[in-house]
Amino acid sequence: MTWREKMVDFFGLRKSIVALLFMAVLVGLGEKMAERFLPIYLLALGGGILSVGFLNGMDNLLSALYSFPGGYLSDRTGKKPFVLITFANFTLFPLFLLFSHTFWMMAAAFVIRGLKEFGEPTRKALIMDLAPEDQKAGMFGLYYLLRDIVVSVAAFAGGFLWQFSPTVNLLAATVCGLLGTIYFAIRGRDLKG
Repeated sequence: MTWREKMVDFFGLRKSIVALLFMAVLVGLGEKMAERFLPIYLLALGGGILSVGFLNGMDNLLSALYSFPGGYLSDRTGKKPFVLITFANFTLFPLFLLFSHTFWMMAAAFVIRGLKEFGEPTRKALIMDLAPEDQKAGMFGLYYLLRDIVVSVAAFAGGFLWQFSPTVNLLAATVCGLLGTIYFAIRGRDLKG
């Protein structure tokens, strides 16, 4: 491979990582806008401290249980559907939460939230696939540095929107996630890996 071909290949891969990063930032903004205020929202709906702990514990347990089968299946069938499932669940959670007014509806919302990890190992593997061979660790670190810096704004945005109402916060979170999910559904097919 000539020097020029290597440069084209590198920038093509980098462009794919930037596209994936943009999608993940949109979805992450939506996730963090809703996530930071969950305990307040659950308590305001009449859930006790124990129910908040139970739902978060259930979310963590389901996240752990979902990640292995998602990673295993994506190795055999392809990455895009599993990343799309993850993005869709990040998007559905605040919307589902908005319409949950009983403990059992909340529990169902947290099952959806747990499903967000179904494709998370796959998304991380995709980042590694898209990174240049000799820069995988650095590219992975840079990806998450940039993502987390931008997504940290979500806490401020969520707090600002919460002042209007939890509904505004949760709908804005859903819209952010929806934009990232739709963009991945359309543009994600062009990602290599």
